[in-house]
Amino acid sequence: MPNTAPTSTFRSATISVLVENEAGVLARVIGLFSGRGYNIDSLTVAPVDAARSRSRITIVTSGTEMIIEQIKAQLDRLVPVHRVEDLTLEGPHLAREMALIKVIGEGDKRSEALRLADAFRARVVDATTQSFVFEMTGNPDKLDAFLELMRPLGLAEVSRTGVAAIARGTRTI
Repeated sequence: MPNTAPTSTFRSATISVLVENEAGVLARVIGLFSGRGYNIDSLTVAPVDAARSRSRITIVTSGTEMIIEQIKAQLDRLVPVHRVEDLTLEGPHLAREMALIKVIGEGDKRSEALRLADAFRARVVDATTQSFVFEMTGNPDKLDAFLELMRPLGLAEVSRTGVAAIARGTRTI
């Protein structure tokens, strides 16, 4: 008899977690993922209030709906966690990432790299006679597209910050 159960599809989730800003919190969050074999595609963390008593952790991960629900429930159970939100489900949100991109090349490749950087609104933050370092901010898909175009032009090195995300409108964490 054929299996008629619905197949589980993977989805990406941008999860925002408000935590106490204290030693060991990030290690506990990461331990939750590694201990269960879940992958983290992007991770950012920084204090978000004037007293520096709370931090916001933004995690991009992927999995089936059941796995993502398990991740959120387990995060919510950690003692220093105040709130957990799946921004991808809660409504419209903004996601941005910054990257520094080093391209090494000469001649036509150098000119083409500058032309594409202008089209993508990447800013030259360092230049030598043989290389450029571009700074670029945008959604991760935009950065990925720019990097793919830079590969044949001499892409040498990339440093990315990870995704920072926030809900649109009046909704807050």
